[in-house]
Amino acid sequence: MRLSEKFSQLGSEGAFIAYLCAGDPTYEKSLEAVESVIQAGADVIELGLPFSDPIADGPTIQKASQRALSSGMNTRRYFEFAAQVHGLADIPLVCMTYYNLLLRWGLRRFVESCVESGITALIIPDLPYEEACELEALCRKNQVDLIYIVAETTDEERLDEILSRAGGFLYVVSVLGTTGARKNISPTLKKLLEKLKAETQIPLAVGFGVSTPQHVSDILCLGADAVIVGSGLIDQYQKKRGGLFEYAKSLKQATYKP
Repeated sequence: MRLSEKFSQLGSEGAFIAYLCAGDPTYEKSLEAVESVIQAGADVIELGLPFSDPIADGPTIQKASQRALSSGMNTRRYFEFAAQVHGLADIPLVCMTYYNLLLRWGLRRFVESCVESGITALIIPDLPYEEACELEALCRKNQVDLIYIVAETTDEERLDEILSRAGGFLYVVSVLGTTGARKNISPTLKKLLEKLKAETQIPLAVGFGVSTPQHVSDILCLGADAVIVGSGLIDQYQKKRGGLFEYAKSLKQATYKP
């Protein structure tokens, strides 16, 4: 399923995008975790392909990546894993990884592998839009959305260019720095969302630091179309595997706008 179709289905309801790292802590347990969050109501699965130097990620996802790599996860197994996830439910599947892995696999081969395994969107946080033309063309040809990241520090010229090229949704960074659960939402997020809403029709998904149902509700009330939760899910799974379903369910329930 494409992201555009999912957002159309949801209408005014907010989307819960769940990030998990493929292969953390093992292939089998990771698949169980993904199935659990899907059953809890996740609208989109953002599936991390682990990399040894995940510069955009905080300690929780860094550790998850290391556990996944130690368990034997690699690009080939990742696409096998993604295909299994794709078979669990008809929801969008997004690959999040780093550009070096695409270069090693080959850009064309990587995008084609995404299509074959059911992945319909890509997030590459270390790829500047200025250097993304080749990948973007391959994605467009294969109907894979290339998702760009923006923050309050993104300058006007860069933002205009990103908005003209973005697909799927716009990944809006709620706080500066790396990913990871935080207590509070940035007070400047409302202004950023208002600015983006005035300039684009593409759905806005807020990530980095989102970890509670209250965060989810507050962010959607500020004008976001979706929330992305990753570190919170991984932390919950590490603490109490049986609690992952209930935690994910509470996050989804918070997306229902009054």
